[in-house]
Amino acid sequence: MEAAPGWSSPSLEGVRYVKGHGTENDFVLLPDPEREIDLTPRLVAALCDRRAGIGADGVLRLVLAATDPEGAEMADQARWFMDYRNADGTVAEMCGNGIRVFARYLVDAHLEAPGELSVATRDGVKRVRLGMTGDVTVDMGPATVAAEPELKVTAGSRSWPAVSVDVGNPHAVAFVDDLSDAGQLTEAPMIEPAFPDGVNVEFVTDRGKRHIAMRVHERGVGETRSCGTGACAAMAAAARRAGEAGPTSYVVDVPGGRLTVAQRPDGHVELTGPAVLVADGELLPDWLLAHR
Repeated sequence: MEAAPGWSSPSLEGVRYVKGHGTENDFVLLPDPEREIDLTPRLVAALCDRRAGIGADGVLRLVLAATDPEGAEMADQARWFMDYRNADGTVAEMCGNGIRVFARYLVDAHLEAPGELSVATRDGVKRVRLGMTGDVTVDMGPATVAAEPELKVTAGSRSWPAVSVDVGNPHAVAFVDDLSDAGQLTEAPMIEPAFPDGVNVEFVTDRGKRHIAMRVHERGVGETRSCGTGACAAMAAAARRAGEAGPTSYVVDVPGGRLTVAQRPDGHVELTGPAVLVADGELLPDWLLAHR
């Protein structure tokens, strides 16, 4: 069999993958240290297809930062670059659940030691803390809640005011009486004013003091069981609504489990939650050639 353009010779023997999730926000991980895989949008979408592929909300490619054009400028701060793609093949800046799974793989595969490590992302270098087992904590940086303008979110026939929050990627957070108010979320909610590159939308309700629950529609994916950056955005919006300007900590329930989001004195937000590796295997050469 001839090598396909854009694929190095190791692809003739197949490509290894790992399946993992963080609060049921699931990913296909591709260990690709030397950046040999031609990770086209078509291949990403095929991998994430839940009937004809592996099935996932996104793809996490593990690349040595020094070998990646986007990661090279951070190689002096972090050994690894997280190349994250949404399920439709589009590139994303950051993924809070994904970076925890990414770090869990690095430790599980003995590529990094447990403790504290740095990971380069399109949103800069992130610090991650983890042991050999248990939850993973990541410093997500600051969550910036826009003072204005107020947004309008429409899902189905209902609309709510929303606030814009930047957690390295864009979010629109709307507070609702009940999570079912958002309906089926089979289509992306309408946002006014619109975000030219799309936006993640969180529907948030109160469960108790510093305890919220949410549903999320992710750009490029659809409704997912969890969103780490979305949980951070929801916490930041809830804290501002409550008049909490300083350090605080919230429990955030998502359909796939529970996350803890804490705002530090320096304004950085820390996300803590599980990161589970489920299986590993090999993508077969013929399948790769058909979806390159």
